[in-house]
Amino acid sequence: MFGVDSSEFLIVAVLALLFIGPKELPHLMLKLGRFVGKIRGYARHFTSGIENAMREAELEEMEKKWRAENERIMALHPPDGSYPEFGTAPPPEKGVHPRPGFSKDDEDPTPPEERELP
Repeated sequence: MFGVDSSEFLIVAVLALLFIGPKELPHLMLKLGRFVGKIRGYARHFTSGIENAMREAELEEMEKKWRAENERIMALHPPDGSYPEFGTAPPPEKGVHPRPGFSKDDEDPTPPEERELP
């Protein structure tokens, strides 16, 4: 802890016993313990405040993403009920295959066994 070796700690303890005295040492240790406890409490409060601020920032970012996704969905499916007919899809974008992951070769009507190998 703090880079203090056991021999150094023993020297500090003996010096404290000699200079402070055996009667006052327990009271001093009690005050020191309370002080360290308060400092730890302040540090815990500070770190929880930082964590809450980070959590709120993440929630705001997620809410922005949710709103953008909600707007996209509402544009595709307007609330007035004017939905496209079932089975019809919007025209594909230029240069994008209507089914991702498929190519023009996949639409070849000949069975795969009869196709030429590339």
